[in-house]
Amino acid sequence: MNELINQFLAGQSLLLLCYLIGSVTFIIGLKMLSHPETARKGNLVAAAGMTIAIVGTIFLYRDENLSRLHNYLWIFAGLAIGGFVGTLVAKKVQMTAMPEMVSMFNGMGGACAMLISVVEYHHLKEVSGGELVIIMLGMIIGTVSFAGSMIAWGKLAGSIKDKTIPGAQFINFALFAGILLLAILLICGFSESHLMFYAVLTMAAAYGVLFVMPIGGADMPVVISLLNSFTGVAAAFGGFLYSNPVMLTGGILVGSAGTILTILMCKAMNRSLKNVLLGSFGGAKHVASGTAQTSGGSYKEISLNDTATLMAYANKVIIIPGYGLAVAQAQHTTHELEKVLEEKGVEVLYGIHPVAGRMPGHMNVLLAEADVPYEKLLELEDANDQMAGTSVVLILGANDVVNPAAKEDPGSPIFGMPILEVEKADHVIVNKRSMKPGYAGIENPLFFRPKTSMLFGDAKKVLQQLVTELKGM
Repeated sequence: MNELINQFLAGQSLLLLCYLIGSVTFIIGLKMLSHPETARKGNLVAAAGMTIAIVGTIFLYRDENLSRLHNYLWIFAGLAIGGFVGTLVAKKVQMTAMPEMVSMFNGMGGACAMLISVVEYHHLKEVSGGELVIIMLGMIIGTVSFAGSMIAWGKLAGSIKDKTIPGAQFINFALFAGILLLAILLICGFSESHLMFYAVLTMAAAYGVLFVMPIGGADMPVVISLLNSFTGVAAAFGGFLYSNPVMLTGGILVGSAGTILTILMCKAMNRSLKNVLLGSFGGAKHVASGTAQTSGGSYKEISLNDTATLMAYANKVIIIPGYGLAVAQAQHTTHELEKVLEEKGVEVLYGIHPVAGRMPGHMNVLLAEADVPYEKLLELEDANDQMAGTSVVLILGANDVVNPAAKEDPGSPIFGMPILEVEKADHVIVNKRSMKPGYAGIENPLFFRPKTSMLFGDAKKVLQQLVTELKGM
């Protein structure tokens, strides 16, 4: 018996060491993600730590009766299927679809947290008050994250349109109050009905759907960050439930990082989180007043030859990437343009708005894929400081992040949002497919200003032609 106890203690000590390694690698990996040069290694470090924790759990875990895990066939089948599908999707996904994939994977994390709570609710014969609180919180938050992420995924993919439901705020409030009431009744022992438990789950799913449905496209980076933090918090409750340090550490890291990122996104848009969740910025039925929704007059076009001439004789060019660049898969061509201009003695920089694209850091990811030096990427404030001494600003598919209505039109829904102040430059060239408004549905008066010239066409094709023109000079 003593020998068995010693074996158990030795195995548990080794398992705790695996968990410690996993927790430490999560922290190191997250730190390494803060810079493009180390981000790839950071992912690999965290993945290695997770692998160690998973292998340790499978082979070293023992319960109080010294029993091992069983159903190895199901465990390894799940790992194999999940690993194969994840690898396949990651290899095939286009960079333009990266936001949808992030939402999908985040939703799967929320679903896992929800399923853990459902399984443990039925598995534990006598659930204590503390355990039931953890189960209910994990289930509610995980379900909201899963349902909301699926709606966000559909909206980003274009299969779900923004919809403002009459009385949606009242319905959401009623659902939230109902969830709290039923959860309290279950936790306090006033009811032990499984039906009530699943009623809470259903209401949480409905709340997740209605919570994201009316939120407009321009607020998607904030929503993705918020849902990501929800998934992390739900996973942390799973860690509490299983007394698992790796789940707890990973969940806390994701939850706290997602929360901080959400706050930063709101700050970048000069909007409160409440305003994001209730304001429906960029929603289907959004109507703005003032100059942001009225045509500012006629616009002027510029030819490729004139654009090339302007840029070839410029002292500094700042490129503003937007979602149009991502759609056209033009990041590599943009980097080629940068190198051609630098050969001609032109300084080239990139102005990055925090909420450009469809997810936090979207433009940074695209440009990093094309090996654009990180030092050339200027954050909002630094980019604005450089604008006054810039000969040409080239805007590639960006709209809302350069819209002067944010500074000039109190009736605009983006009024007060910090923007890239491109009009400080000598010349502004905007590459777009057409004059249609951006993702937020707000017209941009910048396009009609004297300094602005429009260069229509697919970003990749236009840039390729521009590179050819420059090489011929």
